[in-house]
Amino acid sequence: MDNNIALNPNEVVAFLQKRPQEFTKADMLRFICENGIRMVDFMYPAEDGRVKTLNFTVNSLAYAETILTEGERVDGSSLFPSFIEAGNSDLYVIPRYRTAFVDPFNEIPTLCFLCGFYDKSGAPFDCAPHTTLTRAEQAFEASTGMQFEAMGELEYYVICPEDPLFPASDQKGYHESEPFAKLNDFRRACMDHVARTGGQIKYGHSEVGNFTLDGKVYEQNEIEFLPCPVDTAADQLLLAKWVIRNLAYRYKLDVSFAPKITVGKAGSGMHIHMRLMKDGRNATLGTDGRLSEEARRAIAGLMTYAPSITAFGNKNPTSYFRLVPNQEAPTNVCWGDCNRSALVRVPLGWSSGTDMCSKANPAEPSTDRDTTAKQTFEMRSPDCSADIYQLMAGLCVAARKGLEMPRELALRIADETYVDMDIHKSENAARLAMLHQLPTCCSESADSLEKDRAVFEDADVFRPRMIDGILKSLRAYNDSSLHVAARRNPGLMKQLVEQYFYCG
Repeated sequence: MDNNIALNPNEVVAFLQKRPQEFTKADMLRFICENGIRMVDFMYPAEDGRVKTLNFTVNSLAYAETILTEGERVDGSSLFPSFIEAGNSDLYVIPRYRTAFVDPFNEIPTLCFLCGFYDKSGAPFDCAPHTTLTRAEQAFEASTGMQFEAMGELEYYVICPEDPLFPASDQKGYHESEPFAKLNDFRRACMDHVARTGGQIKYGHSEVGNFTLDGKVYEQNEIEFLPCPVDTAADQLLLAKWVIRNLAYRYKLDVSFAPKITVGKAGSGMHIHMRLMKDGRNATLGTDGRLSEEARRAIAGLMTYAPSITAFGNKNPTSYFRLVPNQEAPTNVCWGDCNRSALVRVPLGWSSGTDMCSKANPAEPSTDRDTTAKQTFEMRSPDCSADIYQLMAGLCVAARKGLEMPRELALRIADETYVDMDIHKSENAARLAMLHQLPTCCSESADSLEKDRAVFEDADVFRPRMIDGILKSLRAYNDSSLHVAARRNPGLMKQLVEQYFYCG
């Protein structure tokens, strides 16, 4: 029995008894025929980061084979207006079989695929989100001999009418249970539906943020994923947002992935955990059970290019209202072990060498279990305004650059940016003053990316016109004085929240 397939909630995996990366066109046609599939949906992210959909009716086996082989053409200028002009706009969309899942919402049996974009020559469209990430992944492995894996933490607020019974404590919602948390069942339903689309979920829980405003309850939730190849991690986050929004609509709830809902309350991030894999082993830990030299050098790359990464991971003005002190969001370029005030956190690992399971369960015999696969390092600045694929590609590039630096330089940067304290406490002001600050607005983020653009364009990962489009979009907000204006005019913050409520 393949333990990676047993109990898999994805209907296609369960039926075919194959891992998704092994799916073939013949498998897809067999699934369509033997499961009464009447429609096929092509899905893909566009420049705005949202899922777009193209529907097909299965008229015949021959037509199903045609669309699975040839794909279809779409208007690229509508999907990527910054990169494609209307005069030469056609693109092909081709299904990626390993992403197949049965639509959990459609009453008509529908098989869905995420697609890749291809230009008129049949080459991958150079500014497509997934293509950019694929190039970053390939460049990382070619340079380092390692694979770059990732997983996301998806934070979001769910909004419903206020209930006077068992009121929650303001900003004390972390891991809260019913009846003080009112929307845990909705999160469980979301997790089940995400898993059915292929999402490999680690866990879900209620988060810190909860408050009432204008007769409505705002409850913050989080769903965290398991580590996997970085392009798959991005696919899973994209589909998870699509699932959560669809399910909220059916429950008559409202959901926001916006980085900030209101002043003084916890914002929502999209933290990204990373690990380095070599020969099937997690190279993030050394043989001594401590963070490996390779991981520290990769973190040095993240420290060096952190300001520029905000251009991929923090893409609207409200992103920078979240990146403020004392809100469990980073403001400065630093890293540390188990340190939630740092930009990059190395979470608690399972490296004690102690079998805690047998201690908690005396009837369970002690075992020598290898837990090194669990160690990651976590980037805490991104939020759901991000283009998930650009963000993952940017992190991949920065980690590669850290590993390509002279060894002594990378380790010195890692040492100089390490902190073992809450940098926002008054007694640590001197250490805080030594650290570089993250951008405070989209305009500053654009300036950082422009300065470092050659780094991200290296190895042909980010194409120049994609960088140009990102810079133009960020600068169009003209938000360099927005923080000051919002402090003077509280109504401005409310206006901004409403404007970017459904971002990402």
